[in-house]
Amino acid sequence: MDLREVQKPLKERYREDPGASLVTLRATGAKGDEVVSCSVDLGRAIQQAEAHPGVGGPGVGACSGDLLLGALAACAQLTSQMVAEAMGLEAGIEVEAEGDIDLRGTLGIDREVTAGFREIRLSFDVDAPGADPEEVARLIEKTERYCTVLQTLRGPSPVVISSAAT
Repeated sequence: MDLREVQKPLKERYREDPGASLVTLRATGAKGDEVVSCSVDLGRAIQQAEAHPGVGGPGVGACSGDLLLGALAACAQLTSQMVAEAMGLEAGIEVEAEGDIDLRGTLGIDREVTAGFREIRLSFDVDAPGADPEEVARLIEKTERYCTVLQTLRGPSPVVISSAAT
């Protein structure tokens, strides 16, 4: 696949019509069989999710934290692969995302403890025998710059909440 050729008409279109580059992604959650499970319709796939065993879930499926880390790992993985291709680097890349959560915040045990991640770590294992250290550093730098999920987590977008009673 020639990524530059695939992206060329897209980039031209977005330069000519910036509005064409705006897309809306949607995920819809629906109640599962148990209070500790749900499904998330991503439009092109349905992902099952459940509460983490540390808050009463069964522990056999992905929890929301797993899904968040998975989204980060997937975005960083794809971004780094595409950046390497654009840079002309032959590279094997593996990305790992991990994070720490204090479940006391999620369970409402301690108001001083946030329900979110305390820290998220993203690591890259880059095997690029033909690349010098500066090229690998540029690969990671560009990946950080263009990774949508990473940038969203670093400088969160506003989250607008609405509700409807039926």
